[in-house]
Amino acid sequence: MTYVVLEDCIACKHMDCVEVCPVDCFYEGENMLVINPDECIDCGVCEPECPIDAIKPDMEPGVEKWIELNQKYARRWPNITEKGIPPANAKAMEGVPNKLRDLFSEQPGEGS
Repeated sequence: MTYVVLEDCIACKHMDCVEVCPVDCFYEGENMLVINPDECIDCGVCEPECPIDAIKPDMEPGVEKWIELNQKYARRWPNITEKGIPPANAKAMEGVPNKLRDLFSEQPGEGS
C-alpha cells in the first residue's frame, strides 16, 4: 500500500503534508503535489495533515487513475522537502469540480 494525492490538491496545494513526510516522497508541479509510490513507506502521517482531504491510501476505491498520475509526475517534477506558500486563492479553489480537466498543469513546480 502507498498513499496518493487526488484531484482536490489541484490549485489548492497547501503543502502541510510535505513537512511531516519522513522520506521526502512528495514532488511538486505548478499547481499540485504528487507522491512517488516507489518511495512512500506507507506510514500515513501525511494523510491527516492535508486540510482538504486530498491524500488517500491507494487501496481506496476510485483512486486507480490517481496512482498512475502520481507515479508519472513523480518522475518528471522536482522533489519538494519543505513547505512552500500555497496559492493565494487556495481556499476559494477547495471543492471546485473538474479540476483535472480544467486546471491541471503538467508543468513542474519551483521546488524548494
